[in-house]
Amino acid sequence: MTAVLSEQVGERETQRWAYGLVLVFSGVALGVSGVPAPLYGMYEVDWHFSPLMTTVVFAVYAVTALAAVLVSGRISDAVGRKPVLLGALAAMVVGLVVFMLADNVGMLLLARAIHGAAVGSTVVAGAAALLDLRPDRGTRSGQLSGVAFNLGMAAAILGSAVLAEYAPHPLRTPYAVVIVLCLAIGVGVVALDEPHRNPTRGRITVAKPAVPPQIRADFWFAALGVMASWSVLGVLLSLFPSLAEQQTHLHSVVFGGAVVAVTVFSAALAQLFATGMPAHKAAIVGNVGMAVSLALTVPALLTHRWLLVFLAAVALGATFGLGFGGSLRHLGNVVPPDRRGETMSAYYLLAYSAMAVPTIVAGWTATRWPLATVFPWFVAAVAIACLAAAGLGVRRSVSFA
Repeated sequence: MTAVLSEQVGERETQRWAYGLVLVFSGVALGVSGVPAPLYGMYEVDWHFSPLMTTVVFAVYAVTALAAVLVSGRISDAVGRKPVLLGALAAMVVGLVVFMLADNVGMLLLARAIHGAAVGSTVVAGAAALLDLRPDRGTRSGQLSGVAFNLGMAAAILGSAVLAEYAPHPLRTPYAVVIVLCLAIGVGVVALDEPHRNPTRGRITVAKPAVPPQIRADFWFAALGVMASWSVLGVLLSLFPSLAEQQTHLHSVVFGGAVVAVTVFSAALAQLFATGMPAHKAAIVGNVGMAVSLALTVPALLTHRWLLVFLAAVALGATFGLGFGGSLRHLGNVVPPDRRGETMSAYYLLAYSAMAVPTIVAGWTATRWPLATVFPWFVAAVAIACLAAAGLGVRRSVSFA
């Protein structure tokens, strides 16, 4: 037994790059999901479809990502992390090819569905692989994963916007560049030794969402925080770039992409530097800050000044990072080890629902009223949800005082 363990340790030491590779791969996966964000306005203009259709295209991603989250963990336990990661990578490339060839909305829906399944699988299998590689650094791995997600998305959104603005074939070139990047990452994944040394046997099932009674209050505190923050993320990635361009009169794909990219980048920095802040406190501060930052986006947009829009985006991103990161860390601290699968399934079920449903509602209302009229109402609703989550967290703190 000792010999086997020594052999496994030796194998892992020969691949010191494995941990970093999985983090980079996770960031690239989330980047893939963000590549179309700056391009939705171009699709709307070229193909003459409504903001509602834009949000439906985005929501399809959330639905398939949720489905993948519910099954990919059990699959990776049974067959290993590497096969799931390779399958997800292949799906990413296929989805990017579909985007490149797309000439109608149906193909956009198909591409987003493929990417949702790929990214959902990567999030779960990648997190499990990081724990396999560094089992003593669970909290740190979760934090680094969040940072990688946000950095990957920020780089992809800004890169996509720049290529769409200045490169030929704006609706094809961004996807072609990301395909090359995915293939380069694929070389490393192929060379990766399987991180999961002892796969479990048995029937592959869907993780059943459930919440242990003893952590129900903590769960709803974390869930309300993630629902509020992810509903912001959904509209931010689908409709906000167009709104920012309209209100500032800067009709540039780069500007719309940069607004989203700076928001996501600020979230990454907040998660990175919030290590010393207790998770519960970070979540409360983030939720309150997100409500305030959301409120500030409305007057910032009304000034029509791009610099104020950028500053509001930075504040929103930083508080989003605190709220989401703190909520996730808090839940991880209180969930019983033997109930993690079902609890996280419930958590992500609510998170992805909050990403999809408000986004579609915002898109539908934008077909009846101007987006600039709809946005303040959306801000008010989400700000109330953020304050409710913060209030629940404060009440929870007082009850233990």
